[in-house]
Formats: sequence, C-alpha cells, structure tokens
Amino acid sequence: MPKEIKLSTANWRELKMDGAGAQTSVMKKILILLVAGIVMLSSCYYHKEDLLYGSNCDTTNVTYSSTTKGLLNNYGCLGCHVGNNPSGGINLETYDNVKTVIDNGRLYGAITHSSGFKPMPDGAAKMNSCDINKIKAWIDADAPNN
Repeated sequence: MPKEIKLSTANWRELKMDGAGAQTSVMKKILILLVAGIVMLSSCYYHKEDLLYGSNCDTTNVTYSSTTKGLLNNYGCLGCHVGNNPSGGINLETYDNVKTVIDNGRLYGAITHSSGFKPMPDGAAKMNSCDINKIKAWIDADAPNN
C-alpha cells in the first residue's frame, strides 16, 4: 500500500526552491558547455606557415642540381620514379625526364595537390610551402639545367 505523504506549506516552499535550484544548476551547466564549445571552436583554424611565422623562404639562386633534384630526393620521389619501370610511368631520374614532367604541368600539379592531379608524394605529407615555392621559382625561370 502506498505511503501517504502530507505536504505542509513549509515543505512545499522547500520543494519549490529545490526545483528552481535544479533549473538554475542545469542552466549553469548549459552555459558552461556553450562557452567551452565556443572557446574550442574559435581555437581551431587552418593556418599557413608562412603567414603565421613570416616568410624566411629563400627562392633566389634556385638550381636544378642543388635545389630541385635534392628536394625530389628528400621527399622520396626518386624512390619510386626511377629505373626501367618507374611508378606511374614517370621517371624523375634525369634532368630531361624532370623537364618533360615540368613542361606538361604534372610535377607542379602533383606537388601542390591541385585538382586533376594525383597528389605527391604518394602516401606522405605534402611538401612544405617553402619547398614548393623553390620548385616554382625554378620552373618560372624556365627550369634551366643548372
């Protein structure tokens, strides 16, 4: 048999205060979560390294032999794109082969991850913006064999 509960006026006021206190507590929690969410979202942004830290990228005196070939080697391009059966049929072993891929736009499109090109290096992080700018400077200088 259910127990009968008698509420006096004092008990009712106490119950009402607890209800209001519970509402206030829920509102505080919602406000805290909302503020925390805004703080977390505002701290997430995409940044470009050169805009954030300034550009210390020297694109002067860029050459094939000391710059471009070295970057292709450092990023592992010469691990796949050499020999008799290079990956994707693209051989980057010699200047003449690299110049062919420069002239048809495939090298620059691939390293910048441009639409319509397979992003390279494959399965690895994109080249940093300074290294891409160095290769671009060499390309803009008509990709000399130097």
